[in-house]
Amino acid sequence: MGNEPTQKSSWWRDGVVYQVYVRSFADGNGDGTGDIAGLRDRLDYLQALGVDALWINPWYESPLRDGGYDVADYRMIDPRFGTVEEVEVLITEAHERGIRIIADLVPNHTSSDHAWFVEALNSPKGSPARARYHFLDGKGDGSEPPSNWTAVFGGSAWEQVDDGQWYLHLFDPSQPDLNWENEEVRAEFDAVMRFWLDRGIDGFRIDVAHGLIKDPEFPDVEKAAAILEADRSGNHPHWDRDGVHEINRRWRSLLNEYDDRMMVAEAWVAADRLPLYLRSDEYHQSFNFDLLEASWDAEEFAEIIGRSVAAAEAVGAPSTWVLSNHDVMRHATRYGLPHGMNWRKWPMVGPASALDFELGQKRARAAGLVTLSLPGSAYVYQGEELGLPEVWDLPEDVLDDPTWERSGRTEKGRDGSRVPIPWSAKGPSLGFGDSEPWLPQPPVFATMAVANQTEDPNSMWSLYRDAIALRREHLCGGHDFEISPVKNGVLAYRHGPIFVHVNMGTEPFKLAGRTVLLSSDEVDELVLPVGACSWSVD
Repeated sequence: MGNEPTQKSSWWRDGVVYQVYVRSFADGNGDGTGDIAGLRDRLDYLQALGVDALWINPWYESPLRDGGYDVADYRMIDPRFGTVEEVEVLITEAHERGIRIIADLVPNHTSSDHAWFVEALNSPKGSPARARYHFLDGKGDGSEPPSNWTAVFGGSAWEQVDDGQWYLHLFDPSQPDLNWENEEVRAEFDAVMRFWLDRGIDGFRIDVAHGLIKDPEFPDVEKAAAILEADRSGNHPHWDRDGVHEINRRWRSLLNEYDDRMMVAEAWVAADRLPLYLRSDEYHQSFNFDLLEASWDAEEFAEIIGRSVAAAEAVGAPSTWVLSNHDVMRHATRYGLPHGMNWRKWPMVGPASALDFELGQKRARAAGLVTLSLPGSAYVYQGEELGLPEVWDLPEDVLDDPTWERSGRTEKGRDGSRVPIPWSAKGPSLGFGDSEPWLPQPPVFATMAVANQTEDPNSMWSLYRDAIALRREHLCGGHDFEISPVKNGVLAYRHGPIFVHVNMGTEPFKLAGRTVLLSSDEVDELVLPVGACSWSVD
Protein backbone atom coordinates (compact mmCIF):
# COMPACT_ATOMS: atom_id res chain seq x y z
CA MET A 1 0.00 0.00 0.00
CA GLY A 2 2.02 2.96 -1.19
CA ASN A 3 5.75 3.38 -0.82
CA GLU A 4 7.37 1.73 2.18
CA PRO A 5 9.82 3.93 4.11
CA THR A 6 13.36 3.37 2.86
CA GLN A 7 16.64 3.66 4.69
CA LYS A 8 18.84 6.74 4.32
CA SER A 9 16.27 8.44 2.10
CA SER A 10 16.45 11.96 3.58
CA TRP A 11 12.69 12.00 3.11
CA TRP A 12 12.33 15.05 5.33
CA ARG A 13 14.16 17.29 2.87
CA ASP A 14 11.08 17.77 0.70
CA GLY A 15 8.37 15.82 2.53
CA VAL A 16 4.86 17.03 3.26
CA VAL A 17 4.26 16.56 6.99
CA TYR A 18 0.71 16.62 8.36
CA GLN A 19 0.34 17.85 11.93
CA VAL A 20 -2.11 15.84 14.03
CA TYR A 21 -3.46 17.45 17.21
CA VAL A 22 -4.61 14.05 18.39
CA ARG A 23 -7.14 15.36 20.90
CA SER A 24 -9.07 17.00 18.05
CA PHE A 25 -8.47 14.77 15.04
CA ALA A 26 -10.82 11.78 15.38
CA ASP A 27 -12.56 10.15 18.35
CA GLY A 28 -12.44 6.36 18.13
CA ASN A 29 -14.12 5.45 21.43
CA GLY A 30 -16.92 8.01 21.60
CA ASP A 31 -15.83 9.92 24.70
CA GLY A 32 -15.57 13.30 22.95
CA THR A 33 -11.77 13.31 22.83
CA GLY A 34 -9.63 12.35 19.84
CA ASP A 35 -7.43 9.30 20.26
CA ILE A 36 -5.05 6.89 18.55
CA ALA A 37 -7.92 4.58 17.55
CA GLY A 38 -9.55 7.47 15.69
CA LEU A 39 -6.27 8.36 13.99
CA ARG A 40 -5.76 4.76 12.86
CA ASP A 41 -9.26 4.80 11.34
CA ARG A 42 -8.31 7.86 9.27
CA LEU A 43 -4.97 6.70 7.89
CA ASP A 44 -6.54 5.98 4.51
CA TYR A 45 -7.73 9.60 4.38
CA LEU A 46 -4.20 10.81 5.01
CA GLN A 47 -2.81 8.44 2.40
CA ALA A 48 -5.36 9.74 -0.13
CA LEU A 49 -4.28 13.30 0.64
CA GLY A 50 -0.74 12.21 -0.17
CA VAL A 51 1.24 13.26 2.90
CA ASP A 52 4.65 11.75 3.67
CA ALA A 53 4.60 11.89 7.46
CA LEU A 54 2.54 12.78 10.50
CA TRP A 55 3.77 14.98 13.32
CA ILE A 56 1.65 14.10 16.34
CA ASN A 57 1.32 16.55 19.22
CA PRO A 58 2.11 15.13 22.69
CA TRP A 59 0.14 11.99 23.51
CA TYR A 60 2.01 11.15 26.71
CA GLU A 61 0.47 10.69 30.14
CA SER A 62 -0.55 14.17 31.25
CA PRO A 63 -3.07 16.08 33.35
CA LEU A 64 -3.69 18.10 30.16
CA ARG A 65 -3.37 21.44 31.88
CA ASP A 66 -1.62 22.63 28.71
CA GLY A 67 -2.99 20.30 26.08
CA GLY A 68 -0.42 17.57 26.74
CA TYR A 69 2.67 19.80 26.78
CA ASP A 70 2.71 19.11 30.51
CA VAL A 71 4.12 15.56 30.47
CA ALA A 72 3.81 13.38 33.56
CA ASP A 73 5.43 10.26 32.03
CA TYR A 74 7.36 10.32 28.75
CA ARG A 75 7.19 6.52 28.31
CA MET A 76 3.43 6.19 28.75
CA ILE A 77 0.56 7.16 26.47
CA ASP A 78 -2.25 9.00 28.21
CA PRO A 79 -5.16 6.56 28.70
CA ARG A 80 -7.51 9.08 27.07
CA PHE A 81 -5.52 8.64 23.86
CA GLY A 82 -4.60 4.96 24.00
CA THR A 83 -1.62 2.78 24.89
CA VAL A 84 1.99 2.26 23.89
CA GLU A 85 0.88 -0.95 22.18
CA GLU A 86 -1.61 1.01 20.07
CA VAL A 87 1.16 3.41 19.05
CA GLU A 88 3.24 0.46 17.88
CA VAL A 89 0.32 -0.75 15.74
CA LEU A 90 -0.23 2.80 14.42
CA ILE A 91 3.42 3.03 13.38
CA THR A 92 3.19 -0.29 11.52
CA GLU A 93 -0.08 0.66 9.78
CA ALA A 94 1.27 4.09 8.81
CA HIS A 95 4.48 2.60 7.45
CA GLU A 96 2.44 0.17 5.33
CA ARG A 97 0.94 3.27 3.69
CA GLY A 98 4.29 4.97 3.18
CA ILE A 99 3.60 7.42 6.02
CA ARG A 100 6.16 8.12 8.72
CA ILE A 101 5.47 9.16 12.31
CA ILE A 102 7.15 12.11 14.08
CA ALA A 103 6.54 12.30 17.82
CA ASP A 104 6.48 15.54 19.78
CA LEU A 105 9.10 15.67 22.53
CA VAL A 106 8.86 18.21 25.37
CA PRO A 107 12.30 18.58 26.99
CA ASN A 108 12.12 22.10 28.42
CA HIS A 109 9.73 21.24 31.23
CA THR A 110 7.74 18.42 32.79
CA SER A 111 4.32 18.38 34.36
CA SER A 112 4.19 19.22 38.04
CA ASP A 113 2.67 15.72 38.32
CA HIS A 114 5.90 14.12 37.03
CA ALA A 115 7.51 11.83 39.61
CA TRP A 116 10.69 13.93 39.53
CA PHE A 117 8.89 17.12 40.48
CA VAL A 118 6.81 15.43 43.16
CA GLU A 119 10.10 14.15 44.62
CA ALA A 120 11.62 17.64 44.37
CA LEU A 121 8.76 19.18 46.35
CA ASN A 122 9.24 16.57 49.05
CA SER A 123 13.02 17.04 49.18
CA PRO A 124 15.08 19.68 51.00
CA LYS A 125 16.86 22.68 49.51
CA GLY A 126 20.04 21.74 47.67
CA SER A 127 18.97 18.12 47.16
CA PRO A 128 19.71 16.15 43.96
CA ALA A 129 15.95 15.96 43.32
CA ARG A 130 15.70 19.76 43.23
CA ALA A 131 18.85 20.03 41.10
CA ARG A 132 16.90 18.52 38.17
CA TYR A 133 14.87 21.74 38.08
CA HIS A 134 15.58 25.40 38.79
CA PHE A 135 14.90 25.96 42.50
CA LEU A 136 16.26 29.27 43.84
CA ASP A 137 15.94 31.41 46.92
CA GLY A 138 14.03 34.63 46.42
CA LYS A 139 15.35 38.17 46.48
CA GLY A 140 15.76 40.21 49.64
CA ASP A 141 14.11 38.37 52.50
CA GLY A 142 13.13 35.65 50.03
CA SER A 143 9.59 36.91 49.47
CA GLU A 144 10.33 38.28 45.99
CA PRO A 145 10.96 36.10 42.90
CA PRO A 146 14.61 35.48 41.95
CA SER A 147 14.17 37.60 38.78
CA ASN A 148 11.54 39.57 36.89
CA TRP A 149 11.12 36.90 34.21
CA THR A 150 7.59 36.53 32.90
CA ALA A 151 5.86 33.39 31.66
CA VAL A 152 4.84 32.94 28.02
CA PHE A 153 1.25 32.43 29.21
CA GLY A 154 1.34 35.55 31.39
CA GLY A 155 2.33 36.41 34.95
CA SER A 156 5.59 35.67 36.75
CA ALA A 157 7.78 32.79 35.60
CA TRP A 158 8.44 31.89 39.24
CA GLU A 159 6.29 30.02 41.75
CA GLN A 160 7.02 29.82 45.47
CA VAL A 161 6.84 26.51 47.36
CA ASP A 162 6.11 25.85 51.02
CA ASP A 163 9.71 26.06 52.24
CA GLY A 164 10.16 29.49 50.65
CA GLN A 165 12.16 28.59 47.54
CA TRP A 166 10.98 29.44 44.07
CA TYR A 167 10.94 27.25 40.94
CA LEU A 168 11.10 28.42 37.34
CA HIS A 169 8.28 27.83 34.86
CA LEU A 170 8.55 29.66 31.54
CA PHE A 171 5.00 28.58 30.72
CA ASP A 172 2.38 27.51 33.30
CA PRO A 173 3.10 26.89 37.02
CA SER A 174 2.16 23.27 36.29
CA GLN A 175 5.14 23.09 33.88
CA PRO A 176 8.38 23.43 35.90
CA ASP A 177 11.47 23.96 33.75
CA LEU A 178 14.13 21.24 33.80
CA ASN A 179 17.76 22.10 34.49
CA TRP A 180 19.63 21.09 31.33
CA GLU A 181 22.99 21.69 32.97
CA ASN A 182 22.20 18.54 34.98
CA GLU A 183 23.64 15.35 33.46
CA GLU A 184 20.84 13.24 34.92
CA VAL A 185 18.33 15.27 32.89
CA ARG A 186 20.36 14.82 29.70
CA ALA A 187 20.75 11.08 30.24
CA GLU A 188 17.03 10.66 30.92
CA PHE A 189 16.07 12.23 27.59
CA ASP A 190 18.63 10.10 25.77
CA ALA A 191 16.78 7.11 27.22
CA VAL A 192 13.35 8.52 26.34
CA MET A 193 14.42 9.06 22.74
CA ARG A 194 15.75 5.51 22.48
CA PHE A 195 12.52 4.16 23.98
CA TRP A 196 10.47 5.60 21.11
CA LEU A 197 13.07 5.10 18.37
CA ASP A 198 13.22 1.42 19.29
CA ARG A 199 9.45 1.28 18.73
CA GLY A 200 9.77 2.63 15.20
CA ILE A 201 9.22 6.37 15.59
CA ASP A 202 10.76 8.12 12.57
CA GLY A 203 11.67 11.40 14.23
CA PHE A 204 10.99 14.03 16.86
CA ARG A 205 9.64 17.53 16.84
CA ILE A 206 11.46 19.23 19.72
CA ASP A 207 9.28 21.65 21.67
CA VAL A 208 10.87 24.96 22.77
CA ALA A 209 14.20 23.87 21.28
CA HIS A 210 15.67 27.34 21.86
CA GLY A 211 14.79 27.53 25.56
CA LEU A 212 16.65 24.73 27.33
CA ILE A 213 19.65 26.68 28.64
CA LYS A 214 19.27 29.52 31.15
CA ASP A 215 21.78 32.14 32.26
CA PRO A 216 23.05 30.79 35.61
CA GLU A 217 23.00 34.31 37.05
CA PHE A 218 19.24 34.62 36.32
CA PRO A 219 19.48 38.36 35.57
CA ASP A 220 16.43 40.56 35.15
CA VAL A 221 15.26 41.26 31.60
CA GLU A 222 14.84 44.81 30.36
CA LYS A 223 11.57 44.19 28.55
CA ALA A 224 9.14 41.31 28.69
CA ALA A 225 7.66 39.87 25.50
CA ALA A 226 3.91 40.06 25.00
CA ILE A 227 1.86 37.02 26.00
CA LEU A 228 2.30 34.12 23.52
CA GLU A 229 4.78 36.12 21.43
CA ALA A 230 8.41 35.22 20.79
CA ASP A 231 11.36 37.34 21.97
CA ARG A 232 14.13 37.46 19.36
CA SER A 233 16.01 40.37 20.91
CA GLY A 234 19.34 38.50 21.22
CA ASN A 235 21.58 37.76 24.21
CA HIS A 236 18.52 36.75 26.18
CA PRO A 237 18.89 35.06 29.58
CA HIS A 238 16.66 32.11 28.67
CA TRP A 239 15.99 32.10 24.92
CA ASP A 240 18.42 30.98 22.21
CA ARG A 241 21.51 30.67 24.36
CA ASP A 242 24.62 29.14 22.82
CA GLY A 243 24.55 26.22 25.24
CA VAL A 244 21.60 24.62 23.45
CA HIS A 245 23.84 23.62 20.55
CA GLU A 246 25.80 21.15 22.65
CA ILE A 247 22.50 19.41 23.45
CA ASN A 248 21.50 19.49 19.79
CA ARG A 249 24.72 17.74 18.80
CA ARG A 250 24.24 15.10 21.48
CA TRP A 251 20.78 14.28 20.15
CA ARG A 252 21.95 14.24 16.53
CA SER A 253 24.70 11.79 17.42
CA LEU A 254 22.09 9.55 19.05
CA LEU A 255 19.77 9.72 16.04
CA ASN A 256 22.67 8.87 13.72
CA GLU A 257 22.81 5.44 15.38
CA TYR A 258 19.44 4.69 13.73
CA ASP A 259 18.54 4.51 10.05
CA ASP A 260 16.52 7.26 8.44
CA ARG A 261 15.47 9.23 11.55
CA MET A 262 15.21 12.99 11.93
CA MET A 263 14.45 15.84 14.31
CA VAL A 264 12.88 19.23 13.71
CA ALA A 265 13.24 22.20 16.04
CA GLU A 266 10.58 24.55 17.25
CA ALA A 267 12.96 27.48 17.59
CA TRP A 268 11.52 31.00 17.58
CA VAL A 269 14.83 32.76 16.95
CA ALA A 270 16.17 35.64 14.87
CA ALA A 271 16.64 34.92 11.18
CA ASP A 272 20.42 35.14 11.39
CA ARG A 273 20.48 32.66 14.29
CA LEU A 274 18.30 29.96 12.73
CA PRO A 275 21.09 28.52 10.52
CA LEU A 276 23.04 27.70 13.68
CA TYR A 277 20.39 25.10 14.54
CA LEU A 278 20.72 23.57 11.07
CA ARG A 279 24.42 22.80 10.97
CA SER A 280 25.22 19.30 9.76
CA ASP A 281 25.65 17.91 13.27
CA GLU A 282 22.53 19.53 14.75
CA TYR A 283 18.89 19.58 13.62
CA HIS A 284 17.76 18.21 10.27
CA GLN A 285 15.14 20.98 10.14
CA SER A 286 13.84 23.95 12.06
CA PHE A 287 10.42 25.47 11.51
CA ASN A 288 10.47 28.68 9.51
CA PHE A 289 7.76 30.80 11.12
CA ASP A 290 8.47 33.95 9.12
CA LEU A 291 5.78 33.33 6.49
CA LEU A 292 3.33 32.46 9.25
CA GLU A 293 3.88 35.88 10.78
CA ALA A 294 3.93 37.77 7.45
CA SER A 295 1.21 40.05 6.15
CA TRP A 296 -0.49 39.34 2.84
CA ASP A 297 2.08 41.36 0.94
CA ALA A 298 4.13 40.36 -2.11
CA GLU A 299 7.24 42.29 -1.11
CA GLU A 300 7.23 40.78 2.38
CA PHE A 301 6.67 37.25 1.06
CA ALA A 302 9.43 37.69 -1.54
CA GLU A 303 11.94 38.97 1.02
CA ILE A 304 11.22 36.11 3.44
CA ILE A 305 11.31 33.41 0.76
CA GLY A 306 14.52 34.69 -0.82
CA ARG A 307 16.31 35.10 2.49
CA SER A 308 15.11 31.78 3.88
CA VAL A 309 16.03 29.72 0.84
CA ALA A 310 19.50 31.30 0.73
CA ALA A 311 20.08 30.74 4.46
CA ALA A 312 19.04 27.09 4.23
CA GLU A 313 21.23 26.47 1.20
CA ALA A 314 24.20 28.01 2.99
CA VAL A 315 24.12 25.27 5.63
CA GLY A 316 22.88 22.49 3.35
CA ALA A 317 19.55 22.15 5.17
CA PRO A 318 16.02 22.25 3.78
CA SER A 319 13.69 25.14 4.47
CA THR A 320 10.65 24.12 6.48
CA TRP A 321 7.49 26.06 5.66
CA VAL A 322 4.45 26.44 7.89
CA LEU A 323 1.34 28.63 7.74
CA SER A 324 -0.60 27.44 10.80
CA ASN A 325 -0.26 25.19 13.82
CA HIS A 326 -1.88 24.51 17.19
CA ASP A 327 -0.31 27.63 18.74
CA VAL A 328 -1.54 30.37 16.39
CA MET A 329 -4.69 31.64 14.72
CA ARG A 330 -5.51 29.65 11.58
CA HIS A 331 -4.34 31.44 8.45
CA ALA A 332 -7.74 31.23 6.74
CA THR A 333 -8.86 33.74 9.38
CA ARG A 334 -5.65 35.76 9.64
CA TYR A 335 -5.78 36.48 5.90
CA GLY A 336 -9.35 37.73 6.22
CA LEU A 337 -8.42 40.50 8.65
CA PRO A 338 -7.39 44.01 7.54
CA HIS A 339 -3.73 44.65 6.82
CA GLY A 340 -1.85 45.57 9.96
CA MET A 341 -4.45 44.31 12.43
CA ASN A 342 -3.02 42.38 15.40
CA TRP A 343 -4.62 38.97 14.91
CA ARG A 344 -3.53 37.81 18.37
CA LYS A 345 -5.55 40.61 19.99
CA TRP A 346 -8.49 40.71 17.56
CA PRO A 347 -10.59 37.88 19.13
CA MET A 348 -10.88 39.98 22.30
CA VAL A 349 -10.96 43.52 20.96
CA GLY A 350 -12.66 43.07 17.56
CA PRO A 351 -14.50 44.39 15.77
CA ALA A 352 -16.05 41.17 14.49
CA SER A 353 -17.07 42.98 11.33
CA ALA A 354 -13.40 43.38 10.41
CA LEU A 355 -13.24 39.74 9.29
CA ASP A 356 -13.85 39.02 5.59
CA PHE A 357 -14.41 35.25 5.61
CA GLU A 358 -14.44 34.78 1.84
CA LEU A 359 -11.27 36.83 1.37
CA GLY A 360 -9.55 34.66 3.97
CA GLN A 361 -10.61 31.51 2.11
CA LYS A 362 -9.37 32.84 -1.23
CA ARG A 363 -5.99 33.81 0.17
CA ALA A 364 -5.68 30.56 2.13
CA ARG A 365 -6.04 28.59 -1.11
CA ALA A 366 -3.28 30.64 -2.71
CA ALA A 367 -1.00 30.49 0.32
CA GLY A 368 -1.31 26.70 0.44
CA LEU A 369 -0.01 26.54 -3.12
CA VAL A 370 2.88 28.81 -2.14
CA THR A 371 4.15 26.62 0.70
CA LEU A 372 3.69 23.43 -1.32
CA SER A 373 5.73 24.84 -4.22
CA LEU A 374 8.76 26.14 -2.31
CA PRO A 375 12.07 24.28 -1.88
CA GLY A 376 12.22 22.22 1.29
CA SER A 377 9.49 20.57 3.32
CA ALA A 378 5.97 21.77 4.03
CA TYR A 379 4.00 21.26 7.25
CA VAL A 380 0.21 21.17 6.98
CA TYR A 381 -1.83 21.63 10.16
CA GLN A 382 -4.89 19.40 10.41
CA GLY A 383 -7.91 21.13 8.88
CA GLU A 384 -5.74 23.46 6.82
CA GLU A 385 -6.52 21.23 3.84
CA LEU A 386 -10.22 21.93 4.51
CA GLY A 387 -9.78 25.69 4.87
CA LEU A 388 -11.02 25.59 8.44
CA PRO A 389 -11.24 29.04 10.05
CA GLU A 390 -10.25 29.98 13.57
CA VAL A 391 -13.15 29.50 15.99
CA TRP A 392 -12.34 32.83 17.58
CA ASP A 393 -15.70 33.23 19.36
CA LEU A 394 -15.67 30.13 21.56
CA PRO A 395 -17.73 30.71 24.74
CA GLU A 396 -15.58 31.64 27.70
CA ASP A 397 -16.85 28.70 29.76
CA VAL A 398 -15.30 26.13 27.38
CA LEU A 399 -11.85 27.72 27.09
CA ASP A 400 -9.15 25.22 28.07
CA ASP A 401 -5.90 27.01 27.24
CA PRO A 402 -4.07 28.19 30.40
CA THR A 403 -3.40 31.48 28.65
CA TRP A 404 -7.00 32.53 29.34
CA GLU A 405 -6.64 32.53 33.12
CA ARG A 406 -2.91 33.40 33.27
CA SER A 407 -3.52 36.53 31.19
CA GLY A 408 -6.24 37.71 33.55
CA ARG A 409 -8.78 36.74 30.89
CA THR A 410 -7.40 39.30 28.45
CA GLU A 411 -6.15 36.72 25.90
CA LYS A 412 -8.41 33.94 24.66
CA GLY A 413 -5.43 31.76 23.85
CA ARG A 414 -5.13 28.97 21.32
CA ASP A 415 -8.31 26.89 21.67
CA GLY A 416 -9.81 28.42 18.53
CA SER A 417 -7.28 26.58 16.37
CA ARG A 418 -7.86 23.27 18.19
CA VAL A 419 -11.57 22.68 17.61
CA PRO A 420 -12.25 19.07 16.47
CA ILE A 421 -12.24 18.24 12.77
CA PRO A 422 -15.61 17.93 10.93
CA TRP A 423 -15.70 14.63 9.06
CA SER A 424 -19.36 14.74 8.03
CA ALA A 425 -22.06 17.40 7.75
CA LYS A 426 -24.31 15.87 10.43
CA GLY A 427 -24.21 14.28 13.85
CA PRO A 428 -23.42 15.45 17.39
CA SER A 429 -19.78 16.09 16.49
CA LEU A 430 -19.92 16.25 12.68
CA GLY A 431 -18.40 12.78 12.37
CA PHE A 432 -15.59 13.45 14.84
CA GLY A 433 -17.07 10.81 17.15
CA ASP A 434 -20.32 9.54 18.65
CA SER A 435 -20.77 12.21 21.32
CA GLU A 436 -20.35 15.93 21.88
CA PRO A 437 -16.71 16.93 21.26
CA TRP A 438 -14.48 18.43 23.94
CA LEU A 439 -14.70 21.80 22.19
CA PRO A 440 -17.86 22.88 20.31
CA GLN A 441 -17.78 23.13 16.52
CA PRO A 442 -19.34 26.16 14.81
CA PRO A 443 -22.13 25.72 12.21
CA VAL A 444 -19.78 26.67 9.34
CA PHE A 445 -17.76 23.49 10.00
CA ALA A 446 -20.67 21.40 8.67
CA THR A 447 -20.31 23.03 5.26
CA MET A 448 -16.55 22.34 5.26
CA ALA A 449 -16.69 18.69 6.31
CA VAL A 450 -14.33 16.11 4.83
CA ALA A 451 -17.23 14.15 3.30
CA ASN A 452 -18.29 17.23 1.32
CA GLN A 453 -14.83 18.22 0.16
CA THR A 454 -13.41 14.88 -0.95
CA GLU A 455 -16.25 14.60 -3.47
CA ASP A 456 -15.82 18.15 -4.79
CA PRO A 457 -13.04 18.62 -7.39
CA ASN A 458 -12.98 22.37 -6.65
CA SER A 459 -12.70 22.10 -2.87
CA MET A 460 -9.75 23.13 -0.74
CA TRP A 461 -9.09 19.45 -0.01
CA SER A 462 -8.89 18.61 -3.72
CA LEU A 463 -6.57 21.55 -4.27
CA TYR A 464 -4.19 20.27 -1.57
CA ARG A 465 -4.36 16.70 -2.86
CA ASP A 466 -3.61 17.79 -6.41
CA ALA A 467 -0.83 20.13 -5.30
CA ILE A 468 0.86 17.42 -3.22
CA ALA A 469 0.70 15.00 -6.16
CA LEU A 470 2.15 17.55 -8.60
CA ARG A 471 4.79 18.50 -6.06
CA ARG A 472 5.91 14.88 -5.81
CA GLU A 473 6.00 14.61 -9.59
CA HIS A 474 7.83 17.85 -10.40
CA LEU A 475 9.46 19.41 -7.33
CA CYS A 476 11.00 16.69 -5.16
CA GLY A 477 14.59 15.57 -5.34
CA GLY A 478 16.31 18.96 -5.50
CA HIS A 479 15.85 21.66 -8.15
CA ASP A 480 17.16 25.14 -8.74
CA PHE A 481 15.15 28.07 -7.47
CA GLU A 482 14.88 31.66 -8.71
CA ILE A 483 12.68 34.43 -7.38
CA SER A 484 11.74 37.45 -9.52
CA PRO A 485 11.42 41.09 -8.48
CA VAL A 486 7.90 41.94 -7.39
CA LYS A 487 5.92 43.91 -9.97
CA ASN A 488 2.41 45.28 -9.45
CA GLY A 489 1.99 43.22 -6.30
CA VAL A 490 2.67 39.89 -8.03
CA LEU A 491 4.95 37.39 -6.29
CA ALA A 492 6.71 35.26 -8.91
CA TYR A 493 9.33 32.53 -8.74
CA ARG A 494 10.50 29.41 -10.52
CA HIS A 495 11.21 26.15 -8.75
CA GLY A 496 12.60 23.60 -11.16
CA PRO A 497 10.13 23.34 -14.07
CA ILE A 498 7.28 25.06 -12.20
CA PHE A 499 6.57 28.78 -12.53
CA VAL A 500 4.56 30.15 -9.60
CA HIS A 501 2.64 33.43 -9.65
CA VAL A 502 0.66 34.87 -6.75
CA ASN A 503 -1.47 37.92 -7.44
CA MET A 504 -1.24 39.89 -4.19
CA GLY A 505 -1.94 43.15 -5.98
CA THR A 506 -5.18 44.95 -6.81
CA GLU A 507 -5.63 44.15 -10.53
CA PRO A 508 -5.89 40.88 -12.53
CA PHE A 509 -2.56 39.71 -13.90
CA LYS A 510 -1.89 38.35 -17.40
CA LEU A 511 0.26 35.22 -17.28
CA ALA A 512 2.81 34.49 -19.98
CA GLY A 513 1.85 31.90 -22.60
CA ARG A 514 2.46 28.84 -20.46
CA THR A 515 0.37 25.83 -19.55
CA VAL A 516 -1.36 26.19 -16.19
CA LEU A 517 -1.11 22.94 -14.21
CA LEU A 518 -2.96 24.10 -11.11
CA SER A 519 -4.47 27.27 -9.74
CA SER A 520 -6.23 28.32 -6.57
CA ASP A 521 -8.93 30.14 -8.54
CA GLU A 522 -10.21 29.89 -12.08
CA VAL A 523 -7.73 31.19 -14.65
CA ASP A 524 -9.55 32.25 -17.82
CA GLU A 525 -7.43 33.08 -20.89
CA LEU A 526 -4.32 33.15 -18.70
CA VAL A 527 -5.67 35.97 -16.53
CA LEU A 528 -4.81 35.38 -12.86
CA PRO A 529 -7.46 36.91 -10.56
CA VAL A 530 -6.57 39.03 -7.54
CA GLY A 531 -5.77 36.79 -4.56
CA ALA A 532 -5.02 33.73 -6.68
CA CYS A 533 -1.94 31.54 -7.22
CA SER A 534 -1.04 29.49 -10.28
CA TRP A 535 1.51 26.81 -11.13
CA SER A 536 2.49 26.67 -14.78
CA VAL A 537 5.08 25.11 -17.08
CA ASP A 538 6.56 26.08 -20.42
